[in-house]
Amino acid sequence: MAGWAGAYLCGSIPTAYLAGRIYGLDIREHGSRSVGATNALRVLGKGPALVVLLVDVLKGVAAVVLVRWLCSLRFADTIVTPPPALDQHGWTPWAVGIAGLAALLGHSRSIWLGFCGGKSVATGLGVVLAISWPVAIGALAVFGVVMAVSRIVSLGSILAALTAILLICSLEQPMPYRLLVVAGGVYVIARHRANIRRLLAGTEPRLGQSLGG
Repeated sequence: MAGWAGAYLCGSIPTAYLAGRIYGLDIREHGSRSVGATNALRVLGKGPALVVLLVDVLKGVAAVVLVRWLCSLRFADTIVTPPPALDQHGWTPWAVGIAGLAALLGHSRSIWLGFCGGKSVATGLGVVLAISWPVAIGALAVFGVVMAVSRIVSLGSILAALTAILLICSLEQPMPYRLLVVAGGVYVIARHRANIRRLLAGTEPRLGQSLGG
């Protein structure tokens, strides 16, 4: 489906990399060498980092909106009558679920960066925001509390992903959305493997703290 390719391409826009290029540098060679909003904050400052964060969130929202729109066009075609099992209400959540995962994959494996990328946290937030805003708000609240207490972005991101999984499973949501958030949350956590090792070792840097090499 073209919409899934579009969702991947939305996610693959290398926002932090492009922001770095505006300032004449390759963000992959500075700070943590990640192409996400946190490293943009370290390297470029608050203003550019905020723009990167907002655009990365909007990438996730756009991927979901795009596929929903394409699904509505498909089923608005009165010439083609789909089987009952493939009506719009039954098919669209599955299409959206795949699109959400494609957007996450696009951010972390961007075609524009040699299939490398960030950890998909902000883009994942955008996806969840588009499918279930209460879950997104709950995850964001946990992230905010963890940041206020620890100032460790990776810890906040991991706990926010776990919160999203718990909330989506406890609320009335279509099964495809539950599977999307569970799979996406596990994927985001897996992308933090190196951070988890540093957290366990007590060496994970806090926001504003030097990486120390």
